[in-house]
Amino acid sequence: MAFEQIKKEGNNVTLEMTVSAEAFEKAIQKVYNETKARYAIPGFRKGKVPRAIIEKQFGEGVFFEDAINELLPGAYSDAIDALGLEPVAQPDIDVKTISKETGLVIEAAVTVKPEATIENYKGVEVKKVETVVTEEEVDQEIEKIRDMNARLITIEDRPVQTDDTVTIDYAGSIDGVAFDGGTAEGQQLVIGSGQFIPGFEEQLIGANLGDHVAVKVSFPETYHAEELAGKEAVFEVDVKGIRVKELPEMDDELAKDTSEFDTLEELRADIKAKLVETAEKQNEMALRDSVIDAVVANLEADIPDAMVETEIDYMIRDFDSQLRYQGLDLDGYMKFTGGSLEDLKDQMRSDALARVKTTLAIEQISKKEAIAVTDEDLENEFVRIAERQGTDVENVKKVFASDNYEYLKNNLITKKTVDFLVEQASFTE
Repeated sequence: MAFEQIKKEGNNVTLEMTVSAEAFEKAIQKVYNETKARYAIPGFRKGKVPRAIIEKQFGEGVFFEDAINELLPGAYSDAIDALGLEPVAQPDIDVKTISKETGLVIEAAVTVKPEATIENYKGVEVKKVETVVTEEEVDQEIEKIRDMNARLITIEDRPVQTDDTVTIDYAGSIDGVAFDGGTAEGQQLVIGSGQFIPGFEEQLIGANLGDHVAVKVSFPETYHAEELAGKEAVFEVDVKGIRVKELPEMDDELAKDTSEFDTLEELRADIKAKLVETAEKQNEMALRDSVIDAVVANLEADIPDAMVETEIDYMIRDFDSQLRYQGLDLDGYMKFTGGSLEDLKDQMRSDALARVKTTLAIEQISKKEAIAVTDEDLENEFVRIAERQGTDVENVKKVFASDNYEYLKNNLITKKTVDFLVEQASFTE
């Protein structure tokens, strides 16, 4: 095979791949051997039809398309390596000439990674945020502990109020006809929680134990069940129980009952220390992000749309994985939100562009500063991942061995490059 770059306009490259007649013939023969059982011709047993007979019956080019598909991945990969190109999108393929006598000439138009330059990345000025944890924030955490350890006290002598937990039976209908999922008994509902559709909970305020209430609501236009979206419904509700949350006192007993500490003062000190630790980690991450943003602002590169679109595709796949982890998928999310895939892509576009710029900047800086990953770096990363996942180091190595640890190496180079930029940055309080 022979490869040649025949045109380059900005980030768009056209390359030519020439496949010899001999290589094309081998591919045709291979395809024939793999597919001959598909052909049924009178006078021949299935799978025993000679190639010449099939070509005479169906045309000389009957195996050409499959032979091209057989050759193309390897030829394209070899051409990219030979010409030193870095594609950022799938190529457009055009078969220019094809015959058994002369072989193949194939053109591939491909968008490649742009040339990028970056200067003035050392000593960027960034504002450093002071870590401050207030007593009010500690109070909020104490309130969460009180809420988690609250008791529910039965109420019989007053009507339903906001924040009460009610027990209800209900049956819903639309135009007098019951619908699936509209009936329940012994349902627990916190008034004001927003657990039910808008307007439902508010209509129970003021009801007494044993009351029957006709709750009239409209399902949202974007409701996940399409057959109910936008419909008016009536729920016949019986109030079977009313309970109110009783919080424990904020004293030493609270500390003893909910922690390893004997006094409220010790509990507050521990909560504050943990809040400070969390805030410092968040500030450190924000600081690193600020350094990266300041550095990337100095990047010069003509970024092709295809590169951004590829990044958006990665983000969509990641988002779909997150949804599936939560028991949903992309189609279900679209129905629930009333949006479209194109809307979602548009929302992700600016973040995708920022990611692409960051990647290009990090690559350029790591090359200029000769930042590399040592065997010790890699071993330390294996240990860190193993400890985090609660597994053996050897198991971690097996998981990442398929690409010779390139994924981990790239991540480590990125981390070390950002560490370098943070060390070089100039900080103001």
